[in-house]
Amino acid sequence: MLIAIGAALAVLTGIGAGVGISKATATAVDAIARQPEAEGKIRSTLLLGCALAEATAIYGFVIALLIIIML
Repeated sequence: MLIAIGAALAVLTGIGAGVGISKATATAVDAIARQPEAEGKIRSTLLLGCALAEATAIYGFVIALLIIIML
């Protein structure tokens, strides 16, 4: 029972990553709308941030799988 709860909590990192990526994308679109000349710099920063947030979600998923498989 506790194993399932631990795995579920580890998978919940995907929700945090989704919210973070959506907030970052909305802010980047707003910034590009305000300063179109800075689009390249904003886009590269956005892609780096999204990659890091997605990596966090993947780590949580891997931890959840390890909890289920190992225990």
